[in-house]
Amino acid sequence: MTPSKTLFYFCLSFIIGIFLQSILKIPQIFVCGFLFLGIVLIFISVLKPEINFAFGFCILFFVIGILRIQISEFNVANDKISKFNGFGEIILTGTILSEPDIRDTFQKLKVRIDDSTVLVTTNKYPEYKYLDTIKIIGELETPQEDEEFSYKNYLKKDGIYSVMFYPKIELVSGIHNYTVYSFLYERFLVLKERIRKSIKYNFSPPQSSIIEGTILGNNGAMSQDLKDKLNITGLRHIIAVSGTHVIILSSIIMSLLIALGLKRTDAFYIAIVLICLYIILTGLPASGIRAGIMGGLYLLAQKFGRQSMGIRVIVMACAVMLMFNPLLLFYDVGFQLSFLAVIGLIYLDPIFQKIIKIFIKDKAENFVKIISATFAAQIFTLPILIYSFGNISFVSPITNLLVAPIVYWLMIFGFLSALVGIISLQIGWILSIPCYFILKYFLWVIDFFSQPWAIKTFENVHWIWLVFLYLIIIFLTRFLNKKYIQNF
Repeated sequence: MTPSKTLFYFCLSFIIGIFLQSILKIPQIFVCGFLFLGIVLIFISVLKPEINFAFGFCILFFVIGILRIQISEFNVANDKISKFNGFGEIILTGTILSEPDIRDTFQKLKVRIDDSTVLVTTNKYPEYKYLDTIKIIGELETPQEDEEFSYKNYLKKDGIYSVMFYPKIELVSGIHNYTVYSFLYERFLVLKERIRKSIKYNFSPPQSSIIEGTILGNNGAMSQDLKDKLNITGLRHIIAVSGTHVIILSSIIMSLLIALGLKRTDAFYIAIVLICLYIILTGLPASGIRAGIMGGLYLLAQKFGRQSMGIRVIVMACAVMLMFNPLLLFYDVGFQLSFLAVIGLIYLDPIFQKIIKIFIKDKAENFVKIISATFAAQIFTLPILIYSFGNISFVSPITNLLVAPIVYWLMIFGFLSALVGIISLQIGWILSIPCYFILKYFLWVIDFFSQPWAIKTFENVHWIWLVFLYLIIIFLTRFLNKKYIQNF
């Protein structure tokens, strides 16, 4: 067994340990039993070299996965601030640890208090900034949860176990004590704000909110009506910094660079750098960082040119991310979608490209890559979307087919007009003209297909259906890879 394959099985065992502990809550007596079994198997393999030692280490990594999720659950249960949830008015002083999430009529602040984080919802004004020190006076509450959605679990993955709504807030200090990281992060936030102002100058709503969401990942200014239409048409992934979004962006960048005459190796390194800069520009949200990692892994899998090597790298990266935060596996739908989208691109994208090329000439190679990447990612993420949100869009294949070819032009002209607009508003406006027509077409597609019949809502989807759908997808993917990809 090769070293990379051995490491792959170790990482897979670690992930399985986290998965099983999350759903079964394995008793400590069984954990100790698995630990003892793994040590015994390793000891036997030392005495008898003909016995593979890897199995014993797989059991140990399985136990490590169990212990890692148990440690996280212990930290959640013993958070100091959350113990005051529901105990009446309290006075706290802390530091805003990320960019304020500004909406139409309110804003959300992540406030760091000692070793805990509180999510504060307050009025849109006055404005607060990253690293401001504030005093908050209000009642701590436990995030709500019901049968349809658990806001508590949604925030738990980010280390937030307490929320506070419209407290009294007093700015204690606007003088920031910088580290190298916080200084650079704040500089990028300043650049992001200038880009946002440039967008608002060049575009009016809803065009401005689409551009802002596409290139900056900020959906706060987007109206609920537009969000509903994007959900109905299955185009919400385009207006978000998600794994699918970054992966499709990665494919677009690679296609453009190769079309410009660069070698695939050179294009790979440039694409990695551009994705990193893009994630930094969005403000380094946790979801964006994970999406960037998955996009980079997709490019790495393409560079290897081997499906087996690609899936090993992805599983290893998944294990590393879960080592830092094991709660992502169950409570972060974005993490799940990013991971599955990359797998879809590795296994389905080559098949779709070969099938589409039968009907489309080689001249449209870039178009083929964009379409195949979009559908490959969507097929592997569809069951999770249905299970998590209970919706399936019947028009999604059509709308994505109509919109996918214009996405990279939308991003190119959107970036150009926004960045140049920082220097010269007039030149930025001129560059925004092509983007205006692209947005008109995009909005027409959304308006035309966002009909009540275009979406089906399922209530309380059982996890059995999730397993069943993925078994079908895996079977069909393996069948096509083994039987038909050679014929095409």
